[in-house]
Amino acid sequence: MSNFAKNLTLACSYYKSISEVCRRIRINRQQFNKYLNGQVYPSRHNMRRICDFVGVTESEMLMDETGFARVIGLRRQSVATPQLDLPMKHLETLLSRSMPVNRYEGYYFRYFYSFGNKGCIIRSLARIVIRDGRGYFKNVEILRDPDTRHWVRTNKYEGLIFQLADRIQLFEYETMEMNSVTQMTLYPSYLSRVDYLLGIQTGGPTRRGRKPGASRVALEFLGTDISVLRAMRQTGMFSPDDPALRRDIVKAIGNSIDPGAFVLEVDEP
Repeated sequence: MSNFAKNLTLACSYYKSISEVCRRIRINRQQFNKYLNGQVYPSRHNMRRICDFVGVTESEMLMDETGFARVIGLRRQSVATPQLDLPMKHLETLLSRSMPVNRYEGYYFRYFYSFGNKGCIIRSLARIVIRDGRGYFKNVEILRDPDTRHWVRTNKYEGLIFQLADRIQLFEYETMEMNSVTQMTLYPSYLSRVDYLLGIQTGGPTRRGRKPGASRVALEFLGTDISVLRAMRQTGMFSPDDPALRRDIVKAIGNSIDPGAFVLEVDEP
């Protein structure tokens, strides 16, 4: 058996099961077993993913078994010591159970009723990017007065997106002043081509009282290759009756609560 196969087996022993390792690295279990048995050697791409997960370099992964055991033992000890890693442990637990969101990669218009500007709908430009099997979310709000279209301010957000069970989960934070966090839960799309995703978000205005709130939200898929400048020019704050907005989306994000209901919910589109 090669040094790599022996070292990979040792690295996997630090986790609950081989299945957990495969799920977290996002490599097929059957293929991974061939690596463990020394039948095949991983591609450069998969080798990089394995090394990043284990926390070693490729050259260290190919060391003799004794040397590798010493290296990974020291690395695991340094990782386990600081209590600052506990929040990341909770996040990693969620991500290890999540499903890929690769089919949602691309640009979106994001629609919701403004938390700080009553009666106005915000349309911002968002992007979902996949890196090493994980989904990252970026959103830019260029707020313009609905009547004059004059610039008011710009908000920028970044975060993580993943699918847990049958719902898409998204966590983002405002990157400029770092005073706001938003959590979003969306229905996945069951269509062959994504049109728009609908769900609920919680958060609050970055200014004007900062009262916590919840609203319905929609992400309208634009494509993977768009004119970002053109799309940005279409963002801003809008009146609900503005002809520039899709009527079905305006209706879907309305925040009315049915008689007898006690919480804000959203039906599957």
